[in-house]
Amino acid sequence: MKTLLALLGLGVTASWAVVAGPSLTIYNDDFAVVRDVVPLDLKAGVTEFNYPNATSQVEADSVILRDPTGRHAVQILEQNYRNDPVTQELLLSLYEGKMIDFSKERTKDNTQVVEIIPGRVVRSGYVPGGDPIQPIIEVNGTLQFSLPGEPRFPTLGDDTVLKPSFNWQLQSERAAKFDAEIGYVTGGFSWSASYNLVAPETGDTADIIGWVTIKNESGKTFEDAKIKVLAGDVNKIQPVRRFNGMGGARAVPMMAMAAMDGEPTVTEKAFDEFHLYSIARPTTLRDRETKQVEFVSAIGIYAPVVYVYDGADSQFRFYGGINQDQDYGRGSNKKVVVMREIVNAETNQMGMALPAGKLRFYRRDDDGQLEFTGENTIDHTPRNETIRLTTGNAFDLVGERKQTDFHIDTGDKTMDESFEIALRNRKKTPVTIKVVEHLYRGDNWNVTAQSDDFKKKDSQTIEFQIPVAPDQERKVTYTVHYTW
Repeated sequence: MKTLLALLGLGVTASWAVVAGPSLTIYNDDFAVVRDVVPLDLKAGVTEFNYPNATSQVEADSVILRDPTGRHAVQILEQNYRNDPVTQELLLSLYEGKMIDFSKERTKDNTQVVEIIPGRVVRSGYVPGGDPIQPIIEVNGTLQFSLPGEPRFPTLGDDTVLKPSFNWQLQSERAAKFDAEIGYVTGGFSWSASYNLVAPETGDTADIIGWVTIKNESGKTFEDAKIKVLAGDVNKIQPVRRFNGMGGARAVPMMAMAAMDGEPTVTEKAFDEFHLYSIARPTTLRDRETKQVEFVSAIGIYAPVVYVYDGADSQFRFYGGINQDQDYGRGSNKKVVVMREIVNAETNQMGMALPAGKLRFYRRDDDGQLEFTGENTIDHTPRNETIRLTTGNAFDLVGERKQTDFHIDTGDKTMDESFEIALRNRKKTPVTIKVVEHLYRGDNWNVTAQSDDFKKKDSQTIEFQIPVAPDQERKVTYTVHYTW
C-alpha cells in the first residue's frame, strides 16, 4: 500500500497538500497517474455518489479517495466501475423485445419527407466487449437483418451511462461537505523526448532544442492540468512495459529553458533513482491530442564530429580461447563512421539529466537553409556524462585494412600477426580518424611493433588517432604477438 500511495503522490499521514485542479504524472508506454478534485457532500453513515470523470482506461483497483486536508475520514465501502457509455447499439440492446420507432427519409412528390416505421427489436446486434453482429428487426410481421431507419428511443433507459463512471458507497462518521482528492493509475498516456541539434556550415559548435511530446488517448480531456513527466526505469507489474520514473530533491532550470517572460517553461529535479520534469504552467490536454512543449534549449554547445574507422568485420571479435585460423581476420570494410560527441556538463552550456529520446542532426548550408544530416537515439543521460552518437558514414573518407603477415608456432604456442590500415582523405579539409583495432585471437597479447602510438582501451581493443591531410593517404601498421 505504501508503494501505491507513493506512486499516486499521496502521503500515508494526515499531511496533505490541497489540490487545486487535475494533475497528471505521465510515464512512457501508456501509463499515468491522475489526481483530481471530487466535491463531496456526505451525510452521516452511507452516501451513494457517482463520479463520472474517470478515464476509459483507469485501473479501478488503484483508486484512492481522501480528504487532502486530513480533517474528514471517508471510506469507500463499495465501488462499481462502468465503462460502457451509451451508444446506439447499447440502447438497442436495452429495448430488445420492445417496439420502438425508426425514422427514414424518402422522396414523395419531389419533396423529402420523414417516414416513421414502427419495429420490434428482436436482436440488437450488440455484443459487450466484442464485434457487433447483424441486428434483427420485425416490421409489419416480417423479419429483416438491418435497421429500417434511424432508431428513435423514448428514453435512455435505466441502466446507461454517458461516460466512464465510478459509483461509490461512501461511509462517513459525520455529515461533511468538502473537496476530496481522487488518485488513480490509468492507461492511455505516453510521452517521449526528442532533440534537434543545429550546427553551422562549418565548425564543431551547435545549438540544441529539446521537445517533450505527450499523447492522451485515455478517453478524457483534462482542463488546466498540472502535467509532469518522469524519466527513469520504473518497475510496474504490467505486461512487459518500460516507463519513465519519478524524481525529487531540488528543482533547477533546464539549461536555457526560458520562456519569453524569462521564466523556465519546464523544470527538472531528481528524486530517488529517477528524474521529474514539470511543465511550469497549467495546460489543457484533450482526449486524442498530441501536445508538444519545448523543454530544453542550449546555444553554442561543443559537439565535435568524430571519425571512426573500425575496419575488421564485426564477426572478428574475441570469444574466448585461442583462434589459429589465418583467414579469420582478412575481411574488412571501407566505411568510416561519422559520430558526434557531446559532453552533458555545465561547462558545455548543458549539465542536467536528459531523458532518452531521438536526436536529429541538422547543418546549415551556405544559403542559410537547414539540411538534415542524420539521426539517432540517446539513452537516459545523467549530467557530466558524454553522449556519443553515430550519424552516418563519411562520403569522402575511405579505409582499407589487410593482413600483411601471419606466423604460428604450435610448439612454442606463439602467434604473430601484422596488419596495414590505409586511410584516404578526399575532403578539402584535414581530419583526424580514430582507428579501432580488436585483438581477437586470444587474451594474452603484446604489440611488438607499430607505426603510430596507440591507447589500450580494454583487454581486447587498441585505438590510434591518425591525422590525415586533404588528398593524403596515411598507412598505419602494427604487429601483435600472442601466447597461450
